Amino acid sequence: MDPEPSRKRLPRKVREQQMLDAAVQVFSSRGFHATSMDEIAERAQVSKPLLYLYLGSKEETFGACIAREADRLVDTIGAAATVPADRPEQRLTQGLTAFFTYVADHRASWTVLYQQARSLSGPVAEQLARARADIVDTVTELVRQTMEADGGASGYAALRREASAIAHALVGAADALADWALTVPGEQPEATARRLMNLMWVGLERRAGGENYPPPADAPNAR
Repeated sequence: MDPEPSRKRLPRKVREQQMLDAAVQVFSSRGFHATSMDEIAERAQVSKPLLYLYLGSKEETFGACIAREADRLVDTIGAAATVPADRPEQRLTQGLTAFFTYVADHRASWTVLYQQARSLSGPVAEQLARARADIVDTVTELVRQTMEADGGASGYAALRREASAIAHALVGAADALADWALTVPGEQPEATARRLMNLMWVGLERRAGGENYPPPADAPNAR
């Protein structure tokens, strides 16, 4: 029996996206624990039975939100990073700018994907871990390609072996900066990306040139 015989039929994929749009908005404003499936159904303008039929339980609905928003973020970063650039590191800058732009333009998505999901455990935490791993893998490949394109210098060749560690550091720093940028009136995504590049890229260039931070015990005049 059709749970909504009076409503105009839409393709299932279209209806699911509408439900996920509504779920993201409600989860972001109410939080996972305070959100009810009734609220999501009301926001999506569907019956609760149809919501359960399409998306499952509240936990499954939240997991579907995480998966979709993470896919969108990965696609956004990847598309920006493939745009031709004059210098290798510009592709990395483009990827970071796309990330910060996405966060600024999709605050509800960011709230669900990181701020809300980080406080949960169980299957939701596992879903978030998989989503984050996809993002780190995307950034790792971008870092590796950037190092390979930078003239083939031996210093950059050595850094390619550290691409995963660099990517994890970039993603962690970008997460923190994204939260910070949302609290600063007038902060533009391009400026936020430049702040991160000032910290990371300048250091990477010095590292590629042979510099290495000495442990405190080995530093000059160390006591």
